[in-house]
Amino acid sequence: MTDNFVKTIVLIPTFNEKENIGLLVREIFGLYPDISILVIDDSSLDGTVEEALSMQSSFQNLFLIRRSGRRGLGRSYLDGFRTVASDQRYENIVTMDADFSHNPKEISPMLEKLSKEAPWIVGSRYVDGGGVENWSLRRKLLSRFANLYVGLILGAGVADMTAGFNCFKKNVLRDIDLESISSDGYAFLVELKYKAVKTGLRLSEHPITFSERREGQSKMSSGVIWESIWLPWRLRFRYKNSPLGS
Repeated sequence: MTDNFVKTIVLIPTFNEKENIGLLVREIFGLYPDISILVIDDSSLDGTVEEALSMQSSFQNLFLIRRSGRRGLGRSYLDGFRTVASDQRYENIVTMDADFSHNPKEISPMLEKLSKEAPWIVGSRYVDGGGVENWSLRRKLLSRFANLYVGLILGAGVADMTAGFNCFKKNVLRDIDLESISSDGYAFLVELKYKAVKTGLRLSEHPITFSERREGQSKMSSGVIWESIWLPWRLRFRYKNSPLGS
């Protein structure tokens, strides 16, 4: 399993996450000293970049991208994918939030399943054993409805299409037309998974407990919500002649 960690890089997009990033990086390296981390910062103004830079002398496998230009979760991940694609040291990619809503302890069992079950493991709230903590009833209903809504329209066979905690083989990205992904925010996570399924890839789900963010600034906005509502229809009609879009 140690070899798996050496070949794995964790992508963490950040925007004003100074309160969290140092704690998260230290926790991940405390659990997995041989893993690598790539922080992809989206022009934070709160000192997130400086916090990440200050830790690089202690952690040789901590890397940083300082983004400029169009901002957003999707753009950050695409820049991260492009950076890792040509790096021969890595075979596995983990994506996760910076705010401790995703428990780093789940990386190990997800990597284990990656080796045995499927080339893409989704950290899922909506399979047996999964769930959420510290959410209001309204937010629970909204999230559950959103995933049922997306699943009904797209029929991709994934219970948690909006999940940001993922573990997959780097080579699966070669078959996904990443440059054609136009959505951003949480809708990006839906489109990415849908495109993966469209290539014939099998996605397996690993139950996680999603916890409310500790500190920092949420990336949720009204624009992100509306994009998530319209995206499934746009994807469905784009692929209307394919089995998943029929």
